[in-house]
Amino acid sequence: MVALDTLLHAAVAGVGGTERPGQVEMAHAVERAVDTSTHLLVQAGTGTGKSLAYLVPAIAHALETRKPAVVATATLALQSQIVDRDMPRIAGALHPVMGRRPTYAIVKGRRNYVCLNRLEGGFPDEEEDSLLGVGQVDRGASRLGEEVTRLRAWADETTSGDRDELVPGVSERAWRQVSVSAAECLGARCPLVGECFVERAREAARDVDVIVTNHSFMAIDAFGGRQLLPEHDLLIVDEAHELVDRVTATTTAELSAGMIASAAKRARKLSEDSDALDDAADLFGATLSELPEGRLARGVPDALAMALARVRDISRSIQGDLKPEKGEAADGGTQVARAAIDEIFDTSDRILEARQLDVSWITHDERRGSVLRVAPMSVSDLMRETIFEERTVVLTSATLELGGTFDPIAGTMGLRGDQAPEWTGLDVGSPFDYPKQGIAYVAAHLTAPGRERDSAAVHDEIEALVRAAGGRTLGLFSSTRAAREAAEEMRERFASDPAGERIEVLCQGDDQISTLVRQFAREPQTCLFGTMTLWQGVDVPGSSCQLVIMDRIPFPRPDDPLASARTEAVKRMGGNGFMAVSATHAALKLAQGAGRLVRRSDDRGVVAFLDSRMVSARYAGFLQRSIPPFWATIDRELVLGALHRLDENAPPPLDVADPAARTLTGTVAPHPLPGEPAGVGEGTPVAEPPAPPVADSPRTAVTQGLAWTEQDDEELRDGLDLGLSVAELAESMERPAEVIEQRLAGLGLSVTE
Repeated sequence: MVALDTLLHAAVAGVGGTERPGQVEMAHAVERAVDTSTHLLVQAGTGTGKSLAYLVPAIAHALETRKPAVVATATLALQSQIVDRDMPRIAGALHPVMGRRPTYAIVKGRRNYVCLNRLEGGFPDEEEDSLLGVGQVDRGASRLGEEVTRLRAWADETTSGDRDELVPGVSERAWRQVSVSAAECLGARCPLVGECFVERAREAARDVDVIVTNHSFMAIDAFGGRQLLPEHDLLIVDEAHELVDRVTATTTAELSAGMIASAAKRARKLSEDSDALDDAADLFGATLSELPEGRLARGVPDALAMALARVRDISRSIQGDLKPEKGEAADGGTQVARAAIDEIFDTSDRILEARQLDVSWITHDERRGSVLRVAPMSVSDLMRETIFEERTVVLTSATLELGGTFDPIAGTMGLRGDQAPEWTGLDVGSPFDYPKQGIAYVAAHLTAPGRERDSAAVHDEIEALVRAAGGRTLGLFSSTRAAREAAEEMRERFASDPAGERIEVLCQGDDQISTLVRQFAREPQTCLFGTMTLWQGVDVPGSSCQLVIMDRIPFPRPDDPLASARTEAVKRMGGNGFMAVSATHAALKLAQGAGRLVRRSDDRGVVAFLDSRMVSARYAGFLQRSIPPFWATIDRELVLGALHRLDENAPPPLDVADPAARTLTGTVAPHPLPGEPAGVGEGTPVAEPPAPPVADSPRTAVTQGLAWTEQDDEELRDGLDLGLSVAELAESMERPAEVIEQRLAGLGLSVTE
């Protein structure tokens, strides 16, 4: 067996990077955790290179045990980074050392793939016949019709069927008409099962070394006992700070009059009780609308319980009607109806059952009407009994320590208490010099958030900061309303002032998040405002993001049903409910939001908190210890001056790559390393080398399948002018050194010694 240090050195060299102490320490900690079957929590700051630190020992373990290692992430961005960028490079680098090329695949839920049988009309539905029927799509009929037409054309071209490959994307409504859920799928009875993108992807993933998936899919696999993932004894959870929320989301259910009526409609031709279910939907909706919004702290009211019982009993009767005769198979329409009725029955029965840890609440939505939801107050027991049993789990993130300890996060995951399994915590630090790279500014002169807060003063503060920064601002807001109001106000102020015309303000909801983030990263004189989606997972290194604004401490809303139930439970046990729930939640979000600023060793900027409680409240110290250790100040003029200087001296923004194409297993087909024969991937698709590389070719053999543009050549020439070495060019451009050398040779350039 090859030593871990040898493998790590080869992998780091292969990606054109440099080994970092924290990366080496983390890799050995992962190896020890696997050897001792001890769970591990690792806090690894941005820039540590944690992906390599867990992927390399995971690959070594997989090759030794012949069992795959599973890597679960929360965001699409990290999944894409692993399968499109990290693993192709690592696999090529480790092949000469290990004797074979490590293999990998991406696995997702069924809804993420186009369903060929649905496209062919195998799931008839009254609402969709006019759109999915062959030859019946009117290209100019509507936006929805146009989207479905484009989906049809794309389905004929795609190798993977993966929605994430579709750029630009389509609406959720359009996608639902070409995909099916796991419950709706016909499975082995499907006439197109042999061509199914999902089945082919999962089959391809059975024999790989590393499987990349998401938190939700991993949780469903663990909880449902469906064995969607191959047998494995090592699970690595990246972005682990989000795991509890993702697990909670997978175990949350909801019920509305519209959902019940839709299920009745699907069953109309199959059950005589569908009309009765329609009536039950009306009764349920009317009863629900009469009740106040919020948590049902004292149980389900009698009137609502009666309406729910009627829904449950009728849906149970319809379930019997939809059950196929012995020896017969359900068709697509029946399967879709069964899935809808099953969901209605399961949710109504669960709410009436009033399980000990379940919390139920009502929301009144302008678009959907009244909705009844149910979720577990805590998933710690569930996680302890499923996720942490029979395998070693490594959980990592840049933010796992809150207030200087792992205990708050560990407790939410079931890793504290008498029944908790053994685990260790490790903070490997960060390679960044936070006090020198960033300023943490608190606008202490602003009134603390509340009913009396002056929104005009807040907007004045935002305007001053944004103008000083010349744009370059990521605005993180605690509510959609606050983000939109700030965006509209800034647009009006900048548009009416010639000095501010060059600053553009984007707001979450204007377009897809990925599209907005790419535009923000490419155009420095731009601001991007949004809510919780932007607080975590947005990675914009370089000069395009030199100011991060947070409008207030992101405490959960006082009427948040789960937060209030959790707070009350902690109080009943004699604990501090506010610190255990609200302050912990806020600390985690603040740490994630502040982490958007410094993404590379040469990043500089300011994190501005427009909430004076960050320095005045009794819990301020806990929150401050949870964010990166920036240089702290409340001096407004000092901060405005610093932002002005950063803007004046800012380098051009970094190049931004468009989403990569995918193969069936979700990877960009890796090209062989120089001197390596094609076809050595043992099942991993390997593309034939294309024509000799040119600057405008996006992927070439010389660039090892990595995106390469004219802008890259310009950056290469600029680096030569600055006297950078090959190693320095490789690090700054994040390309392997041999790729830099070959590209230089292709351009007839050389490094001056």
